Amino acid sequence: MVRRHGTIAFLAVTAFGLLAGGALHLAGAVTVADLLWAVVTGVALVPAAGWVISALRSGRLGVDAIAVLALAGALAVREYLAGALIGVMLATGRALEEHALRRARRDLTALYEHAPHSARRYQDGAPVLVRAEQVRPGDLLLVPHGEPVPVDGVIAGEPALLDESVLTGESIPVERAPGESARSGVVNAGSAFDLRATRTAAESTYAGVVRLARQAEAGSAPVVRLADRFAAWFLPVTLLLAGAAWLLSGQPVRAVAVLVVATPCPLLLAAPAAIASGLSRTARHGVVVKGGGALEKLGQARTLIVDKTGTLTAGRPRVVDVVAAPGVRADDVLRWAAAVDQISSHVLAAAIVETARTRQAGLPQPTSVLERPGTGTAGVVEGRRIEVGKATTSSSSEWERAQRARAALDGAMTVWVTVDGETAGVILLRDAVRADAARTLRRLRAAGIERVIMLTGDRAEVAESVGTVLGVDRVLAEQSPEAKVRAVREETAKAVSVMVGDGINDAPALAASDVGVAMGAHGSAASTQAADVVLTADRLDRLADAMDVARRSRSIAVQSAGAGMALSLLAMIVAAAGALPPAAGALLQEAIDVAVILNALRALRPARGTRTVVDATTESLLRRFKTEHSSLRPPLELIRETADELAGDPTAQALGRLREVHAFLTERLLPHERAEEQRLYPAMGRVLGGPEVTMTMSRAHAEIERLVRRLGRHLALAEDGGVRPEQLDDLCACLYGLHAVLLLHFDQEEEAYFSLASL
Repeated sequence: MVRRHGTIAFLAVTAFGLLAGGALHLAGAVTVADLLWAVVTGVALVPAAGWVISALRSGRLGVDAIAVLALAGALAVREYLAGALIGVMLATGRALEEHALRRARRDLTALYEHAPHSARRYQDGAPVLVRAEQVRPGDLLLVPHGEPVPVDGVIAGEPALLDESVLTGESIPVERAPGESARSGVVNAGSAFDLRATRTAAESTYAGVVRLARQAEAGSAPVVRLADRFAAWFLPVTLLLAGAAWLLSGQPVRAVAVLVVATPCPLLLAAPAAIASGLSRTARHGVVVKGGGALEKLGQARTLIVDKTGTLTAGRPRVVDVVAAPGVRADDVLRWAAAVDQISSHVLAAAIVETARTRQAGLPQPTSVLERPGTGTAGVVEGRRIEVGKATTSSSSEWERAQRARAALDGAMTVWVTVDGETAGVILLRDAVRADAARTLRRLRAAGIERVIMLTGDRAEVAESVGTVLGVDRVLAEQSPEAKVRAVREETAKAVSVMVGDGINDAPALAASDVGVAMGAHGSAASTQAADVVLTADRLDRLADAMDVARRSRSIAVQSAGAGMALSLLAMIVAAAGALPPAAGALLQEAIDVAVILNALRALRPARGTRTVVDATTESLLRRFKTEHSSLRPPLELIRETADELAGDPTAQALGRLREVHAFLTERLLPHERAEEQRLYPAMGRVLGGPEVTMTMSRAHAEIERLVRRLGRHLALAEDGGVRPEQLDDLCACLYGLHAVLLLHFDQEEEAYFSLASL
């Protein structure tokens, strides 16, 4: 604040002296006017000399030395107006630079000020205001409406509506159910709720983000260091040109004119302003960049190295299929397993319970529950002994071998469910690919990434399947942390490389890369500390936003500096030739400096990047149809199960299953598809640039409707006793085709359209 007031006072004094001298000169008091301008020149000479002395003490000589020589030269040759103009120019340049950096860091400053300082901790049943540092894990806290969450914790009691924009950049509040986590710094946008603390304030998410943000200083950017190196040769060139002009013309005023138009160097003003502006833009996207150097490196990157788990995939298992044994329904298998797993803390159990609740399966209360680490969970449900986990039966039927083979091919984990000692079914789980992963990789390629490499410690067949879906250039599977470091170093030797990871085992590789990027929302503390860039939102597409900003900021910095220096050099040549007097040169240089700083501030504005912007109406439609997808996906397995039954040994019950499938398709699925065709696709056409972008999706809708009608005709031909033998082959082909087309179509819509919606 003191420095800011000093800069304002410096500008006010020099500007007032210049204007007052001008008024006196017009009134005929030329001597008094010159005296006042001389005083202004002397006033400006004092801080300028201080800047030079400060630079010399730190072992460098910058272009402020040119300003000192220009001011002293103006006094020596009695060009008092030029000296006053130089003084105003220096004061204006400092004020503009401070304003640029202050505005650019505004988002980071707001981040510091938003940090929670107090909490309401329950004591004797009543909330008591305490300092946030006093909260300990296990404490129960009250979070009133409009206040930030003081520490990381889990929602206790009623659901909470949270504004997470300070961490994620998303303005739409998110509802968190009881038991779900809430990160410190997010704001309660709904009614007051209780929070069970899981971390101290110092260990919580927001404190970590603030620590990272404090490292985001523009002065460390290579383009800024380049400005310092530039001054090393610009100063002697200026002195040689000024000396030559004086020597050849015999007029010292020409030397002063050269010094005037060389003061100050636009590169020194443009580079910090543009880089700091870029840091501000990335902060608005939920990305903390640890310094301008990392920002510029990010803008130069050509290779992306990305860990699979938690970055390209969700990082947690998801139920992909529930396969029931012959004679058992898949819904029952899931309900029994989830009922027993309600008491388990295993990550697979949590996924099974979440899926059952999503499918609105009523979960009965188990009794006599026993959890055996490494084996599974067992209990009594509705009078039956249910065991969930590893296979416990010694039998290996053809059906079981088929499921094991399928799981191996799909890279899926298996959870076997037995009822009274007999295998009832198997639940397949897999770490799903993020919906936004493919789109983000395409955006990164458009931003300049030429090569994408996926690193993972997972099995080769699983890694290859993910790599194929996402179109990466190289897959390195079964990699230890040491092997990841070797791979990263190999790539960094070829081109500027970015490494993205989220786990503890990724920290060495992040540190070895040119730019390490950590998924900070759910990533480990080790990876966050080792990284140069932290994505505070659990979305990979924020990296693409940051790269767009980085490239644009660096381009603007170089553009501003290049244009400014070219103009300055041209003006110096004109001044050396005697065609530009010192006073006019000072005015011209002032205009150049103002222009380069204003141009550098363009980095604060949003870029016309490759990110697709979705309006509020389309966003609402995307959310609606995404929710419908979640409810329609589970019944899709009924289609395949019915086809399996028909392909095996069809019974009289198969006709009833067919009618159930047809009812689902005609009453729920087709209305959903038609609503998409009528409402969502026109909206997506407007967002993405025309109706042609939805043509392939519309073609899939037509194929789905054709297959549903074909299934209806088969039902009309079937007899009461069951399906005719001559119908079986075509009927199975119809069902398997429907299942495949629907799964592919759902995945395409979720990747191409639904991934555009804010999470």
